Amino acid sequence: MTDALKRLSEEGVAIWLDDLSRKRITSGNLAELIDQQHVVGVTTNPSIFQKAISSGDGYEQQLADLAARKVTVEEAIRMITTADVRDAADILRPVFDATGGQDGRVSIEVDPRLAHNTAATIAEAKQLAWLVDRPNTLIKIPATKAGLPAITEVIGRGISVNVTLIFSLERYREVMDAYLAGLEKAKAAGLDLSKIHSVASFFVSRVDTEIDKRIDALGTDEAKAARGKAGLANARLAYQAYEEVFSTDRWAALDKAQANKQRPLWASTGVKDKAYKDTLYVDDLVAPNTVNTMPEATLVATEDHGQITGNTIAGTYEQARAEIDAVEKLGISYDDVVQLLEDEGVDKFEASWNDLLKSTEAELQRLAPSEG
Repeated sequence: MTDALKRLSEEGVAIWLDDLSRKRITSGNLAELIDQQHVVGVTTNPSIFQKAISSGDGYEQQLADLAARKVTVEEAIRMITTADVRDAADILRPVFDATGGQDGRVSIEVDPRLAHNTAATIAEAKQLAWLVDRPNTLIKIPATKAGLPAITEVIGRGISVNVTLIFSLERYREVMDAYLAGLEKAKAAGLDLSKIHSVASFFVSRVDTEIDKRIDALGTDEAKAARGKAGLANARLAYQAYEEVFSTDRWAALDKAQANKQRPLWASTGVKDKAYKDTLYVDDLVAPNTVNTMPEATLVATEDHGQITGNTIAGTYEQARAEIDAVEKLGISYDDVVQLLEDEGVDKFEASWNDLLKSTEAELQRLAPSEG
């Protein structure tokens, strides 16, 4: 074992686990990861909950109680997922207190079927914040066009937000703008800005997966030379945008009012292509004031053989821009790729949510007490 996770933390990268299940909570595994693997936060999404609840492990009694009460399947899922998030938030509370609210956070996502409905997203975010009722929760809102005004409104109400499914640099700038607008709204309402936090989840590996697929279809040597570079380049240019936005006069006014920067969070950091080292999206995305949310396999790989050599983003912007330009020169449209990935991201989460609805409904019917 190396001290890679410790070094990563010391470089200003917060290590969050991209997974949650009741078994992980009740077995003491989550507490152990916090204690021994430098994990300081947890992210969830509809796919994670679908996998956890469908496994059935630890959910039987609550499902039986919900079946006895004849609740709707939607209500059952909300009760189950918010219970897990609440318990995980309680386990992480000491980290939250020790970091002044920056870490020790657990994210829970609004119903993905609402991704293109601003008003419903706002209502759902308020409901989730009320249901979980823990100060160290982040409500996840997708960075769709409809999600942007929802981010502003929810932040403006003092609810901390994890903005998810960001693929494009243009959309990322819009997300930061929505966050700043929300802080300005909160400030005008007299809220304490120091209590409002946000992260912007910028997806990495999926960019490589899609662009590499198009590169492989071209099949030329020139094209092959561009493989596996776009994901990192895109993320590094996102960090450049973050540095620019949070050094403006607009930000300075909010900073004076004790506002917190919206940290970039590297999401989708599990390596999909076996040709690449399995710690690629950790080792090569080290910079201060960032979060890396890792699936457990990536966390274990980083602990075992991660190469943390200091800041690996500083000084890379020119090269990163050249790598994105090289992809464009091959006839692969960056704008087309990132829009496709956003659409697919929403669709995948919606499909997982629908699977979760189906499997939970089947369990509720199976466990329903016989009339009599």
